[in-house]
Amino acid sequence: MRITEYLKNSIVIFDGGMGTLLQSAGIPSGELPERWSISHRDTVVGIHRSYFDAGSNVVSANTFGANRLKISPDELEEVIAASLSCAKEARDTSVGDQPKWVALDIGSTGKLLAPLGELDFEDAVAIFAETVRLGEKYGADLIIIETMNDSYETKAALLAAKESSSLPVFVTNAYGADGKLMTGADPKAMIALLEGMGADAIGVNCSLGPKALMGVVEQYIRYSSLPVIVQPNAGLPRVSGGKTVFDVSAKEFAADVCEMVRMGVRVAGGCCGTTPEYIRALASLAKDVSPVPLTDKNISMVSSYTHAVTFGGSPVLIGERINPTGKKRFKEALRANDMDYILNEALAEEEKGAHVLDVNVGLPEIDEPQILTSAVKELQAVTALPLQIDTSDPVAMEKALRIYNGKAMINSVSGKRDSIEAVFPLVKKYGGLCVALTLDENGIPETAEGRANIARRILLAAEEYGISKKDIIFDPLAMTVSADGQAALATLGALDIIKNELGCLTSLGVSNVSFGLPSRDTVTSTFFAMALTKGLSAAIMNPHSTDMMKVYYAFRALSGLDENCGEYISFASSLTEAPQAVSASAPTAQRGVLSYESELQEAIVKGLKDRAASLTERYIADGGAPLDAVKEHIIPALNIVGEGFEKKTVYLPSLLMSAEAAKSAFEAVKSHIPAGEAKKAPFVLATVKGDIHDIGKNIVKLLLENYGFAVSDLGRDVPPEVIAAEAVRLNAPIVGLSALMTTTVPAMEETVKLLREKAPQCKIIVGGAVLTEEYAKAIGADKYAADAMEAVRYAEELCH
Repeated sequence: MRITEYLKNSIVIFDGGMGTLLQSAGIPSGELPERWSISHRDTVVGIHRSYFDAGSNVVSANTFGANRLKISPDELEEVIAASLSCAKEARDTSVGDQPKWVALDIGSTGKLLAPLGELDFEDAVAIFAETVRLGEKYGADLIIIETMNDSYETKAALLAAKESSSLPVFVTNAYGADGKLMTGADPKAMIALLEGMGADAIGVNCSLGPKALMGVVEQYIRYSSLPVIVQPNAGLPRVSGGKTVFDVSAKEFAADVCEMVRMGVRVAGGCCGTTPEYIRALASLAKDVSPVPLTDKNISMVSSYTHAVTFGGSPVLIGERINPTGKKRFKEALRANDMDYILNEALAEEEKGAHVLDVNVGLPEIDEPQILTSAVKELQAVTALPLQIDTSDPVAMEKALRIYNGKAMINSVSGKRDSIEAVFPLVKKYGGLCVALTLDENGIPETAEGRANIARRILLAAEEYGISKKDIIFDPLAMTVSADGQAALATLGALDIIKNELGCLTSLGVSNVSFGLPSRDTVTSTFFAMALTKGLSAAIMNPHSTDMMKVYYAFRALSGLDENCGEYISFASSLTEAPQAVSASAPTAQRGVLSYESELQEAIVKGLKDRAASLTERYIADGGAPLDAVKEHIIPALNIVGEGFEKKTVYLPSLLMSAEAAKSAFEAVKSHIPAGEAKKAPFVLATVKGDIHDIGKNIVKLLLENYGFAVSDLGRDVPPEVIAAEAVRLNAPIVGLSALMTTTVPAMEETVKLLREKAPQCKIIVGGAVLTEEYAKAIGADKYAADAMEAVRYAEELCH
């Protein structure tokens, strides 16, 4: 029986931690755990068997880090074959008669994907696909993609699994104490993305203990239509008697996780610090719990890399300005590949209140697939809003959907057979909320009922492709009333039928109705109000139109969607307030009153790399001192973003893109100052021996360099003696150490001890997912940095 069939009516128990038990078995500090499937086969088989004997239905093979970035291609197949063989032998020799499966375990590459890091998205897909193909070849029953803390890498791994195998795919992400992934995604964003792409079960693992993950799990249960997985850590690690222990007992762990099972979790197990004792306790409690029935939550969502936008409640505003139709300046920008113009349009729409941004770059004389893909990448680097991929070119559509970080809106499909055959396979593969136009081979029906009939046919076609009604949003097409006095009434009638008879979402490009008429905003906003009363779910509109925004805020207040009319009052007040001085982080619409010095700060805050560089050059050309550009503009801009990051109002991608913009500005400065003049103290940075994850380290490096530190980055998997020698050579006042894996924390402790002996002058900062402040103190570090900005702040304090 496939596990997906069993899961429909049963609770599945996974295994617990692997690294914890390998440490107990004596794995040397820094050795790759996956190699023990070959060198210590009996040990690995014994660990797996102990989990099956404890009641696990599934054990994850010892393949968490098995990819070509961590293991040579020649060795990779041997490691995966041996690891799956160990797990299958354990299954075949274990006691107990529960159903049993073996999972190919896929973890992070340890690298950030571009544009935040150096790993290209398609390269990541290829790396994961290689592991997936080997996993299926050597007999895995399912794939578990786990401990992912970035939505984009999660998408790459899931895409690889779906394209390269026929196995069921389970996906879990690692959430921080703030309830978000490292790169900003909240649970709803991940649910939208993973359900849309066809994962079989989704949830959360690692990071924290069960109580701390309860809020995240509750959101999964509330919003996900798929089986929900939870595999928490045994709490937080600490040192006791020279050993790493965790602060949640097996009994407490089992009770907390079983409570989640009663709430609706279908797949339960453990992660770091959990042992067969924990799983035995959990399996014993869970065996008497009846599974909560799985239900389709029927929630229509799109998402970006940070959050989801839900349709069907408050009207959704889709900004229309990134579209060449009727926009001469935009066409010029497309022909000149002026991406800064496009990015500024997006930021302006975001600041005016758009919830989603329409992205259309269709001009006959440009390479639309290339430009659309580039625009989507660049836009997602500076705005957290979901995007609507708007193109009639299926090639451009697929290229953009493939690299989109989230679940996009897709504009559009129609009732034409060739349109359905081109677009619906893409919707099914990549996920998306698809805009369906009520036209077919015969054109646009004049009547409301004619358009509704096309909508009915599109729904039937969507069902044939396995696309749910909740992922279709109908556009009954607004036609200009100057050419047909009945056009608006036909559109509104179709809206009413589609909303109330078919039970579907609706969207309109509302400005079409007023073409050819004077005072267009008056006609368009009135039509918008009429459409809202008919149940319009979303509108493609101009958020810079005061008349349109007046209707939107007034409608929400009158419809009971604006508590105490708070948002309407705030909006109305903004219309009557006297102009005030504008800060460096002011809305784009007000930038005209800023001096170019403040524009430089704003370009950095918003992550506009090219603009930051050109404004820096302009500042220096006009007589500004190069180092003044750093002290008075670049560093203050970084501080604005850093403070937002610390307050959880700015996400990591925005922090990194601002750092990249600052880097561009620094490059302009460097050409005008002697080498080394702007550098602060040397800072030695490394990921400890045996750990090949360098995401956190690279983020710290980027920020430190932008704050003027001379960073000596030793890379990853660095022996203690190499780190100590570099600290001595540079007489470095600060050393930063990173570790992500439980099995490599002893290497960090070893490095700290050697630094104390060889370089007593240096202060030691440590960080990584497996560390806590208490643990850092126990191994002798001077500072535990929970994130990159905390490391920078500490370094700044030491060097002032």
